[in-house]
Order: sequence, then structure tokens, then C-alpha cells
Amino acid sequence: MAIDDPVQGAAAQDSDVLTETQTETETETAAKSAAGTPSAWSSLRPLVLRLHFYAGLLIAPLLLIAATSGFLYALSFQAEKVIYRHELRAPVGDRVFPLAEQIKAAEAARPDGTVTSVRLPAEEGATTRVLMTVPGLGESKSLAVFVDPYTAEIRGELTSYGSSGALPLRTWLSELHRHLHLGEPGRVYSELAASWLWVVALGGVLLWTGRRRASNRALLVPERGATGRRRTLSLHGSAGLWAATGLVLLSATGLTWSTYAGENIGAVQDQLGGATPAVSAALQPGSGTAGGGGHEGHEGMEDMPGMAGPDIGIDLAVVAARQAGLDGPVAVTLPKEGTGYVIAQTDTEFPVRLDSVAVDPANGLIIDELRFADYPLLAKLTRFGIDAHMGVFLGVVNQLALAALALTLILIIVWGYRMWWQRRPTKERALTMGRAIPRGAWRRVPLTVLLPLAAVVALIGWFVPLLGISLLVFLVLDGALGLRSRIRTGTDTGAGTRT
Repeated sequence: MAIDDPVQGAAAQDSDVLTETQTETETETAAKSAAGTPSAWSSLRPLVLRLHFYAGLLIAPLLLIAATSGFLYALSFQAEKVIYRHELRAPVGDRVFPLAEQIKAAEAARPDGTVTSVRLPAEEGATTRVLMTVPGLGESKSLAVFVDPYTAEIRGELTSYGSSGALPLRTWLSELHRHLHLGEPGRVYSELAASWLWVVALGGVLLWTGRRRASNRALLVPERGATGRRRTLSLHGSAGLWAATGLVLLSATGLTWSTYAGENIGAVQDQLGGATPAVSAALQPGSGTAGGGGHEGHEGMEDMPGMAGPDIGIDLAVVAARQAGLDGPVAVTLPKEGTGYVIAQTDTEFPVRLDSVAVDPANGLIIDELRFADYPLLAKLTRFGIDAHMGVFLGVVNQLALAALALTLILIIVWGYRMWWQRRPTKERALTMGRAIPRGAWRRVPLTVLLPLAAVVALIGWFVPLLGISLLVFLVLDGALGLRSRIRTGTDTGAGTRT
């Protein structure tokens, strides 16, 4: 993202800016015909520059908040392991207590809670996480009671959020990043930032790669010996080029679960057959005891609260899932009336293990199974993209990459604002800001380019509503200010004539 570019000349600019302003890009020069007709890019460049300038200027504060909170969020995974070590870890013992006994210990510690699911330890020395619903928790939140699997003692309890099991630190930062702790109204900020991020990133790439430079090295790394605004631009442009692909991917994945654009993306995904499937845990009438048999080897059955029939228990349900091929870390959703156990793998790190099965609580038979390999391609890509955005797809590498990308975006924004400041008149060192790119850039674009471009912009604006609405508001305000300026200029000229 670049907030600014020295394409416009001005007598008040410093020497670096004047030098850049007098230079045409190689693209523009090569595309001119003998008759002097400008290329499509040379016509579009002022329009892209003006849009890029205002988008960077006005949206950058939102991007700065998103980048800063995203940077902290990326680091919170490792921070949680330190801060909540007592709850997450336990000394390795000689034997592991049955899950049913661990659940009873959690229920005894929190009799006001209702157990909904259990996350089994992913490795030796990890605690069992018993998730409960308790009064007063917000949407998608559960109370996690951490049980020592070797002693069945309670190690502590914390609020857990979402399918990733985020604990309070990561949850707080996630909510700051997502909606500034303002709930649904606050999500407008993050969706607006995600809607414009790819626009300013791609616009910056076009402007940066279209510039004339002495060597290709200056495209990828900051220019040696540059000073003043030229040095700032070099830092800004080269960093933006390296970060552009990651920023566009962050924008796209962020929009997939946004409020307005996310709804449109989901609708298109469903129409293309890419909806995310789910395992069915519904019990068929007469299942379990019907038809005779089905209980051999399950002498330890017990009735679960709210269940109309017998229950083999969570331990045997997990055994059935393991026999069905679900290795690694799993989460168990307890049955309700008319449903069975749902046991799902939770390993989101590539190569992922995300298979799931439903187990009949009466006899331990698999009533449904869903393999991640059978997901539609779009559903897989969506899952990969969201997990990568959340920092769980490639583990620590993913989290460090997100932190580096967020930090780069912060620097790009700071350098962009610095360029804007450096464009101010410097002769008197007046406290004024950089000049905007002049209006009327769209008039230079040929109709054969302008009309298709307008159609594409309208389509994107409909599909990404906050982008379209904010762009329309900008155009209306910019047009009104331009009209006001022309009226004022005309009045001043008329007054001077009469004088």
C-alpha cells in the first residue's frame, strides 16, 4: 500500500520530488505511439494514483488497528502456553484415568455447568479439557475445566472461545481484531479494512512496478543512497511489493467470514457445490437395542442424563472412533436426545487430520462418517485459508509469518503517512499536509477502457458491499467538493472582472 506517489509536480516540493516528477515510467514511454497517443496504463495511472492516495489516507487508520491487533494475536499462541501453563500441562503419571471419571471430577468442581464436549490431550503431559455451558457466557464461549488425566484433579478453569479453543488472552485479542470489543456493529471496521486492503495492495504494486528505475534491484530492495522523500518511497514501495501477496490473501480470507461480503461468498460457494459438509449424528428410530444384539463387550454401559436409552460411555465411544481410523487429537461432543456421539479430529496443522464420525451411544456402531479427503475442493480451500489467517495451519511458522506480515503492514502505513507529510510545502516549514492528487483523472481514460472498468467496479462493489458503499460515498463527496471549488473559483473570477 502506498499513500502517495510523486507523479504530480509542484514548485514547493523538495529536489527529490522534482526529479521524480519529471521522469516518465518505462511502461508509459514504451507504450506511446509515433502520434503521441498515450497507452492505457498511462491514462489509468493518475486514476489509480488518486484512488490509491485517498484509500490509503482514509483506510490506513483501520488497517493500522487491524495490523497491530493481528500482530499481537499472532504472538498470543505462544504466550498462552506460558501464561496458562498450569492449566494446560500436568506431570506425566503412570496411568490415565478413564474420561468418564475425569468428566465426573469436572462436574463436581462446577455443578452449575452442563458438559457439552471434551477435548482429549494431544500429547503426554497435556490436560484434558472438559467444556461446559454455564450461565452468563457469551455466544460461542464455553467454560473449560482442565483435568489432570493422571490424577483426575482439577488444574483450573478458563473461558474457551470457538472451535480453536482460544483462551482468555487470545480471545481478547481476537475480539479486538475482529470488532474492537463493540460486538456486531464493530465488525464494520474489520470488514471495511479487509474490503480495501487488497485494493490498496494491488494498486500499490501497479504504481511501484510501473515506475522507471535504474535497475531491477531497486524494485525489490530500498534504493541505496536515496534521501528524503525518495528514500521513504523506496522503503514503502519495496516492502509493499514483498508483502502484497500475503496482504491480498489476508484480505480474501478475512472477507470469507465477514458479515456482508461473507454472506455473498458463502452463497456463491454453496451454488458451486463447495459448502462445508458435516457429519450426521441423528439416530434412526429403533437403533441400538432394536434388532437384537449390539451390546456384546459393552458391559460397562450407563445411562447418560437426558438419554432415553443405554449409553456405552465416552471411553468406548472414543475406542470405536479410534478403530474407525481417527488417530491424533480429537474432540468428543456428547450425545443429546436423538443424537449420538460426534468425535472429530482437531489437528489443523498441515497435513491436516480433520475426519469425524458419529457413534451410536447404545451399541458403539458408527452411524455416519465424514473424511476430510471427501470435502469439496472449495470447502477445503476455505478451511485452509481461514486456518492460515488464524495462525493454526502451519503452527509456529504460520504464526511468525502472520506477525512478520502484520509488522510489515504497520511499517508500510507509517512510511505512507511520512511521504504524505514530506509533500507539504517546506520553504516556510508551514504545518500543512501533502497535496492531494488533482481531480479529473478519469477523464484521461479512453471510453473503451473506462466503461468496462466501471462495470467491473460496480460488480465488485455489489459483491463486497462495504467497498462499494464507501467508494460511492467518496465519489459523491469528491464531486461535491469539486463543484464547490469550481463555483468559488468562478465567483472570485467574476468579482475580479467587475473590479
